[in-house]
Parts: sequence; structure tokens; C-alpha cells
Amino acid sequence: MDKIFKLKENGTSVRTEIVAGLTTFMTMAYIIALNPNILTDWRAGGDQLWNAVFLATCLASGIAMICMAFLANKPFCLAPGMGLNSFFAVVVVQIATLTGATYVASFQAALIIVLAEGIVFIILTLFNIREKIIEAIPLGVRMGISPAIGLMLLNIGVGSNAQVFDTSMNPFYVMRDFFGSLTATSAANTMTDAYPAMVLTVVTMFVGLFVIIFLAHKGVRGAVILGMLAASVLYWAGEAIFLGTDPFASLAGASWLPAFGDMVDLTFLKFNFSGFLELGWFTVITLIITFCMIDMFDTIGTLVSTASRAGMLDENGRMPQMKQALMADAVGTVVGSCTGTSTVTTFVESASGVEAGGRTGLTALTCGIMFLLCMFIAPVAAIIPAAATSSALIYVGILMLSGLKHVNFDKIDQAAPVALMLIAMPISGSIGHAIGIGLITFSVINLTSGKSSKRYLLTYILAVLFIVKFFLVA
Repeated sequence: MDKIFKLKENGTSVRTEIVAGLTTFMTMAYIIALNPNILTDWRAGGDQLWNAVFLATCLASGIAMICMAFLANKPFCLAPGMGLNSFFAVVVVQIATLTGATYVASFQAALIIVLAEGIVFIILTLFNIREKIIEAIPLGVRMGISPAIGLMLLNIGVGSNAQVFDTSMNPFYVMRDFFGSLTATSAANTMTDAYPAMVLTVVTMFVGLFVIIFLAHKGVRGAVILGMLAASVLYWAGEAIFLGTDPFASLAGASWLPAFGDMVDLTFLKFNFSGFLELGWFTVITLIITFCMIDMFDTIGTLVSTASRAGMLDENGRMPQMKQALMADAVGTVVGSCTGTSTVTTFVESASGVEAGGRTGLTALTCGIMFLLCMFIAPVAAIIPAAATSSALIYVGILMLSGLKHVNFDKIDQAAPVALMLIAMPISGSIGHAIGIGLITFSVINLTSGKSSKRYLLTYILAVLFIVKFFLVA
């Protein structure tokens, strides 16, 4: 293990790496069920398409993480990206509307866009173009990406990750509906039958957070995963005692056998080229470029911020083995398109594994193996409560804010882009779009202040591309 992953050189051990991999897995396992929910929803295709996307999610993620482990030896974990999967689902519906095809046929056409994106990324990575794009992001802006992602994690942890619904499936959120209410009575009146679950969720996420902080302060290895386990036990007990429900009921009727037949029938190498070409070349090229831009800057933001937190960046903000890490991301996207899922990208939840001590590819390998095993043990992953993952996300988000100390707020060309990224990332939910806003801001300030330089030429070009994307792409 030490020869393969250079554990001693990176100041880590097999135990630490495995715990880190399990920690990251627990924080991002939600994607296994959520991704097929988003991509298939209530539309045609039913259980068969859901099963196919479920298996594609596990396979593509697992293979991408194995590539990350052995190509780059980095602790970054990958899966179909949030935001990109929602955009993919919208595109599928648009294809169905434009062509009159079924949802499944439109899904198979949209997979070609993901395939093209992955191939483009492999080519760009081979010719070091993606690395040059990373270097084109000004160092001050690069240093602001990590704390901006930290705020996004905080927003997810205490905001949208609650997964509390009433009997009519109306969603409620911790900050908006619980802490945002004037009184406990008004919160209860608003959430009606969902209020007890919200109280349990809030108590669980903060108890889990405080356990993590306490254990981390005491120097306990695996503090994040232990805090998540404590939060899970508390939530399960609360479900049984106060909500009167069996937290393990889903295990009784769960299917433990992967439905490979559904994937082979509907999504595995099932590219609908005729339906794809019906869209017209302009629409096709626009969609591919849009997917590429969103994914590229989501990945860049996650890699830079997580590497910064792990101390993997040099004094110029560069990460060794960046090319190999980007290649693993590109290969994952190609595999995802071939198996039947949207764009695979590096997950921001990788930061939780880094905080647990992960420093090498063994962390990614551990998480990847867990994703592959989830084809058989998915019901176990499904019972991890959202409140427990929130504890980890909040903790990691808090730690990532420390990156602000590297930003020089006395310089407006650093302060303004970073400030806008700090607000844009949690509100938009898009790492790539927030970086785009930062690049536009930096470019405008730099050009209008007479500080323009040839070394920022690629930065200006990227800013123009984002302006086109935001305002001109239909």
C-alpha cells in the first residue's frame, strides 16, 4: 500500500485513509438515490429507468474514483454532479418537447451530449489546456474559492439538506422555516405534521456537529465519521421514540440484487444519435459548450479548494498531479455517459475526507469501492439520515472559511471578486457560475483601472465566455 499510494511520504496511514474514504462516502452517499430521482422523476421509464440510472451512478462513480486513486493518487471523490444532473433532466424534457420522442429516447439522446463533453475534456487534458485555464484564474480569486465553497457547504448543511416533508410532500428548510419563524408556535403552524421531524432534524444536526467539534478538539482520528454515527443513532432513536416510525423498515422489503438487465436494456451504450441530430447543430454545440463550462469550473473550484485545505498547493497555487486528477474526472464523465448518467465531477464533499486525514488515492479508492458495493448494499446507505450528513457538511464548511486569511481585502481586485463569489456560490448553488462572476469582476476592475496585462489575457477570454453564457445563450 505504501509503495502504491506513498502513505509515509504524505504523512498518513492505511487506517486514516480508509476512515477518510468512509467519511467522504457517508457525506456523499445521498447521490446514489438522489441522482436517479432527479434524472427520472415521475416521467416515463418508471422503475426500469430508475434502476438503470441507479446502477450507472454507482458504476461511473466507482470507476472514476479508482482512476483518481491510481492516476493522480489524490483523495478526491467523484460522482454525478448536483446542478449538472438537474440541468441534464431539463435538457431531456426539452428534447422530448422539440422532437416528440419519449422520455427514454430523449434521455438516450442527451447522453450523447455528456459523451461529447467527456471526450472534449480528455482531449483538453491531454494537451494541458485545462491546467492552463486553472492557471488563468488570478491567485487572489483562486484563494477565495475555498471559503466560498465553505459557505455553500454551510448553506447545504443548515439549509437545503434537511429533507423534511409533510404528508403532502411539501419541503421545509431549517433556516427558512425553523429558525426563520418568529416563534416555535408559528413554526409548528407552518409545518403542521412535519414539525416534529424538523425538531428532531435540528437537534440531530447540531448534536452531531458538537460531537465532531469536541472529538476534533481532543485530536480523535475519524472525528467526522464518529460524529455522523452519533448523529445517526440519535436520529434513529428519535424516529422510534418520538415519531413512532421504524428507522430500519426500508431494509425489510429492500432488493439486494442489482437490476443489470434494466441498465443493459435502457442506458448501457444506448445512444440515440437520430434523436440527437434532430436538435440541429447550433443547439447541439451550445448544449455541449454549456455543459463543458459548468463542469470545468465546478471541477476546478472543488480541486483547488480541497487541495488548498489539504496543503497540497505550492506557493503559486498549483497542485501536483493536477493533469491526472482532471483526467480521472474526464474518464468518469465518459463512463457515465456509456452507462447512463449525467456528468461525473469531483464532489465538494471530498473536503470531509480531507478533514478526516485523507491525503492519498487510498481515500478515493475506499470511497469508490463503497460506491460499487452499493449496487448490492444500497438499502444500508439509504438509511443514513440527512441530518447526520448535515453535521459533517457544517463542520467542514466552517473550517474552509479559514481560507479567507489568504485573501488581501485591501486590494479591490481581490476583495470584490471574492466577496461576490462568497455570496454567489451558496445562493446559486453553482461553483462554476460563482467563479465566472468572480472572473468577470476581476477582469472589469483590472481593465478599467489601467492594470491590464497580457498575462491575464486568458482570464479576460474566460470572462467574455461567461458573459456570453449568462446573457446570450438561449
